Amino acid sequence: MATVLRIIMIGATGAVGGHAARVLAAHSEVEQLTLLGRRPVDCDFGTNVVQHVVDLMDSMSYAKLLAGHTKAVCTVGVGESSTVSKETFVRVDKTLVLAFAKSCKEAGIEHFELLGSVATNPKSASFYFRTKGELVEGLKALGFKRLSVFQPSMILTPQNRYGLSQAVILKTWPWLHPLLFGSLRKYRGIPVARLGRAIANNLFAPGSGFEVLHWDEFQTLTSE
Repeated sequence: MATVLRIIMIGATGAVGGHAARVLAAHSEVEQLTLLGRRPVDCDFGTNVVQHVVDLMDSMSYAKLLAGHTKAVCTVGVGESSTVSKETFVRVDKTLVLAFAKSCKEAGIEHFELLGSVATNPKSASFYFRTKGELVEGLKALGFKRLSVFQPSMILTPQNRYGLSQAVILKTWPWLHPLLFGSLRKYRGIPVARLGRAIANNLFAPGSGFEVLHWDEFQTLTSE
């Protein structure tokens, strides 16, 4: 008998989350995909998608909507961390996510997926990677039956979303790809659509406990 999933998600208005949501909405085993956000996702989803406009900074605004779901996906994050204050970055990328995860755990959700970043480490000298690492440690402490943390390096988008620096990176990254082998494979860039598909597909893959997924796992999850 096919598994029927009820999934709740935040971050579907973003590039990666949007691709993941579209894959899930089209999946025959998804009975319901609930999207929470400060605005609706502008997409013609099927009848199995329910959207709610909520205040993601206030878990009380959505806590009652979590009941009945078995899996949760979080792809929320500041798109370009250098353009916001440290306080804003922590509030969005750590505090908001932990509050959502805690509410999911209290609602009985067993599998939580997070879009994170490669090189995450709670002891890193980098404020960005240290904050991301502290988030992962906080999620682990909640004790989900399964916790999946996706840690991509450069996310390759069709369009330049953040100005000159991203334009340069998108232009040069394909040339660096062949140089990243062995233990460096996890630093290879990943197309945004493929990453979104990997996040969606992992919800149907077997697993338990804590898992970190890098470039190689993304390829396995999206291989035909």
